[in-house]
Amino acid sequence: MLTTIEGIYENGQVIFNELPPVKNKSKVLITFVEEIEASIKVKKRLFGTLKGTLHVPADFNEPLDDLKEYM
Repeated sequence: MLTTIEGIYENGQVIFNELPPVKNKSKVLITFVEEIEASIKVKKRLFGTLKGTLHVPADFNEPLDDLKEYM
């Protein structure tokens, strides 16, 4: 049975995009198609993107009523 599964080879390891459909020890052939280092562009994160979207309540550090019997 032949099955093709896509993955990425990096630092001596192959990381599959999905689990192989085999349960037992199997022979594996690996074909390197292309290098992807140059094709992946990482977007830089903009600082302050979430500013104003998160809110911490004023009583955040106050003890919880549910835990009063343990204190």
